Amino acid sequence: MVLNSSNYCVIMAGGIGSRFWPMSTQKFPKQFQDILGTGRTMIQQTYDRISNILPPGNIFVITNKEYTELTAQQLPEIPVENIVGEPMMKNTAACNLYMANKIAAIDPDANIIVLPADHLILKETVFLEKVQFAFELAAENDYLITMGITPTRPDTGYGYIQFVEEENAGAFKVKTFTEKPSLEFARTFIESGDFLWNAGIFIWNVKSIYKAFGEHLSEMTEHFSSCEYNTEGERRCIETIYPKVNKISIDNGILEKATNVYVIPADLGWSDLGTWTSVYENAEKDEARNAINSKYVLSYNSKGNIIRFKNHNKAAIIDGLKNYIIVDTDKALLICPRNNDQLIKEYIQDLKNFKKGDKFI
Repeated sequence: MVLNSSNYCVIMAGGIGSRFWPMSTQKFPKQFQDILGTGRTMIQQTYDRISNILPPGNIFVITNKEYTELTAQQLPEIPVENIVGEPMMKNTAACNLYMANKIAAIDPDANIIVLPADHLILKETVFLEKVQFAFELAAENDYLITMGITPTRPDTGYGYIQFVEEENAGAFKVKTFTEKPSLEFARTFIESGDFLWNAGIFIWNVKSIYKAFGEHLSEMTEHFSSCEYNTEGERRCIETIYPKVNKISIDNGILEKATNVYVIPADLGWSDLGTWTSVYENAEKDEARNAINSKYVLSYNSKGNIIRFKNHNKAAIIDGLKNYIIVDTDKALLICPRNNDQLIKEYIQDLKNFKKGDKFI
């Protein structure tokens, strides 16, 4: 089933996924990889999901200019002109304004859903129902809508959304945003019952998001208004603008300041797959709770490990390891406790200090 022609999607796919090193590298980041071994990469799964209700011509991807060809290879269904390359990384405010301008040039009444390219959603039917509801709200109201995930644990790696409870409402007014709280605060949030995880999924009408940028990031709006979109000069104009605009997220720049932000609670079977531990939690496991992607790995006295080999035919013996990350690629090998997965960015920085360290990244 396809929604009305004024509904669009923007898939954000510009990150480098450094916490998934060594599988994810700057040249081939995680959104373009089959992290869970499903046969489809993360960006392909995101496209598959939203294409159930939107035609390919209404689906756009914004990514780093280095990844436009890779995106086109993985998503041949999307028109090439719908794959947009940013000249540099400027966080999510700039890319959202850029894409709102580009889509508004096609349809000034457009409703847009913005999706990260690398999230896992297991309950796709529920997701699509929530998206359709959000599109209807955005078309009829001056709302900036986000989708909030029903939390299952006091996780310190996620942002939280506090909402104002109302009876018989499918969407609730947002009270506060909190970025990655301490464990004590996260437990308090869960106990209160009025906090959700911030999934980074946004829905709005172009008129509403324009108004918000004009009120809260007016300088950025002025920069982008100098371009004509869907023209030959668009790319050159954007390359001139990007060095001038602030590097700020849409959350910090708009949503935390606006008074018309609403959240739709959703139990989606969601994970942002932000770390190797989150991949472990969502992967199939053997009787020893090891998540192994190769049939030639033998484990002894080993439990709770995630073991990933680029070469699935590579043989290995793992003895005596518990709760470890073991990832082997052509150029690098990572072995570290799962509890240290947040340190992977530091490991990479140390590697860069080697004389030839960049070749591993």
